[in-house]
Amino acid sequence: MQDLRIFTGNANPELAEKVAQELGIELGKGEVGRFSDGEIRIKIEESVRGMDVFIIQPTCHPVNDNLMELLLLIDAFKRASARRITAVIPYYGYGRQEKKVRPREPISAKLVADLISVAGADRILTIDLHADQIQGFFNCPVDQLTAMPILAEHFRSLGLSSEEVVVVSPDVGGVARARLFAELLGAPLAIIAKRRPEPNQAEVMEIIGNVEGKTAIVVDDIVDTAGSLMRGVEAMIEKGVKRVFGCCSHPVLSGEAVKKIEEGKLEKLVVTDTIPLGNKSSGKIKVLSVAPLLAEAIARIHYEKSVSVLFQRLPQRKIEY
Repeated sequence: MQDLRIFTGNANPELAEKVAQELGIELGKGEVGRFSDGEIRIKIEESVRGMDVFIIQPTCHPVNDNLMELLLLIDAFKRASARRITAVIPYYGYGRQEKKVRPREPISAKLVADLISVAGADRILTIDLHADQIQGFFNCPVDQLTAMPILAEHFRSLGLSSEEVVVVSPDVGGVARARLFAELLGAPLAIIAKRRPEPNQAEVMEIIGNVEGKTAIVVDDIVDTAGSLMRGVEAMIEKGVKRVFGCCSHPVLSGEAVKKIEEGKLEKLVVTDTIPLGNKSSGKIKVLSVAPLLAEAIARIHYEKSVSVLFQRLPQRKIEY
């Protein structure tokens, strides 16, 4: 891996460090700081000429700062003559604005994709986009991985039998993701049908499927305010569910989300480290790492191997090529 380099901004350096350790290399040397007026200052402290560069930078909170860091890092490596630049975006911010819901609204996910492409990214590596069609917004190859096998393996390790578990999609739009999770566990599927009058607001309508007497696992890509999740938990308990777990790829957890989870009847929320929790940690939140998944994907891209084998299996703990 002599011509492979891993760099990171300030969004999630802990994850980048874990990925580098999985690959057996050191993080690239660079500095992402600020000028006195708040402008972002990029300084790459080693040569990347002819290198295969991977920038690990989720566009999580603060979204605009982290997105701008990513754009400037891409531009810096392009001007430093890197052979190929892959933007590794574990969490793709603005992904929930992927279509026009009302007149005179932007399609923000498309605009952000254009910005990243114009900046000079040759390839995108991401995890569980909010909507699959976002892949088509880019004018370069996109590898979308999924954290579902990692999350499913955790629940298998709890010793829950497939007969007692039901996998629940929190809305109709997440059925494909929940179906994959249900297949990984060999469990049945249920769906929460709901209406969303405003962004970050949801009203549970009904539960489609048999959940009575079961252990429910609610599967989503993002938990933001946790309002939808906790309303779903309450609705399922009213339907006779014994225990309720939640899991998601991206723990946005804005506002009073952690407080709602701690005070609610959700037994545990299992998340990944695509977004750093920071001071949002809780005894009810379990964090699993996607570093092995990203590391194997990066190695496969670097050596021009297939990435599709990672879509429905756990990553290899030892990467050899």
